[in-house]
Amino acid sequence: MNKELYDKSKDKKFEFSKIIFLILCGITLAVVIFSMLLMWKTGNVSPLTYLIPSVFTAFTTGTGFYFDKSKKENMIKLREIYGNDLIDKIKED
Repeated sequence: MNKELYDKSKDKKFEFSKIIFLILCGITLAVVIFSMLLMWKTGNVSPLTYLIPSVFTAFTTGTGFYFDKSKKENMIKLREIYGNDLIDKIKED
């Protein structure tokens, strides 16, 4: 294992994709909590039909893109550390 490459990754800055992912998590959580409080106060559950699906669609899309990006970045990092043999073996399985 290439120790220098591993050490450099520790002082890496917070990535932009993680910021977007955390913002999406926060927005989703805020909308869910706001919807729950509003439905409890008014006794009306009709906001669920519009708010929840739209927010969770955005959250799901953002999560999918984030995980796909992370997967590709990790494959590049593993290729740099271990070489192409390990990556080819992982892809075969």
